[in-house]
Amino acid sequence: MNTTERTLVIGSCGQLGTELVEALCQKFGKENVWATDIAEKTPALEGYQFMKLDVLDEKSLSKVIKDHEITQVYHLAAILSAKGETMPLRAWDINMQGLLNVLEAAKLFHLKVFWPSSIAVFGPNTPQDNTPQDTVMQPNTVYGMSKLAGELWCQYYFEKYGVDVRSIRYPGLIGWKSLPGGGTTDYAVEIFHKALAGEYFECFLSEQTGLPMMYMPDAVKGTLALMDAPAEQLTVRTSYNFAGMTFTPEEIYKEVKKHFPQFEISYKPDFRQAIADSWPSSIDDAVAQKDWNWTPDYDLGKMTEDIVTNLKKKHSLID
Repeated sequence: MNTTERTLVIGSCGQLGTELVEALCQKFGKENVWATDIAEKTPALEGYQFMKLDVLDEKSLSKVIKDHEITQVYHLAAILSAKGETMPLRAWDINMQGLLNVLEAAKLFHLKVFWPSSIAVFGPNTPQDNTPQDTVMQPNTVYGMSKLAGELWCQYYFEKYGVDVRSIRYPGLIGWKSLPGGGTTDYAVEIFHKALAGEYFECFLSEQTGLPMMYMPDAVKGTLALMDAPAEQLTVRTSYNFAGMTFTPEEIYKEVKKHFPQFEISYKPDFRQAIADSWPSSIDDAVAQKDWNWTPDYDLGKMTEDIVTNLKKKHSLID
């Protein structure tokens, strides 16, 4: 019997995907991890097993799972919040049908599944401070609607078919290894690239917009911890609240400016401001702490220092 997890990562070219592939390869070996995406392979995935895969193509998905004897799937493919508002029907199709195809495959092939939800499941009527695990959820974006529906489908497949599917409601994710992919919190990634390039930064959110955020190493650590947790310890089969830090554009600007004293910013809120205003400012993740011992390692200052250090190294290598 195969005792090593053989892992398929769908949507691996995004911010989270590239870093999860690296971590999964370190954990299980490169020979046991297959990165896939509908897009072409990115430089960040060089050296890893990669193939093109459209998760909406059920036959191709099943063939990959059978051919490589896959035991677990990380299904990350989605159209994110801001981009989703420009193509709502397409976003719904990809976000929902893709998940259903993975859940059906998991039922058929007895797979363990990780699927990311988001703070976008909450809405304007949700308590914004220390948002609890179970609360009012009335999202007003197609991304949030698809994530809320997806959470219920995950719970349904667990309860009806015994599919071991696990999920996290990610806050805004910040990393330095890849560029942002169309989310409402992407300003917190872009700001570092602008500062390093010596360019002026125009932020699309107002300076006092506080949102839950998380540094990518914490997101990867928490994701793997959830997937490693014994099934009997898990009390949530929709999606777990998951917290790191909360800050505003003004607060991250002040931290970045410590490293780049000449860096300047202005604020010009666009349609993404309304999306941000509908989301919580802080998250209560006590259930995740209790069920699988979740705790973050990074605060704003520690994260900023780490990103600046790594981007400077990366920039010097490119130059």
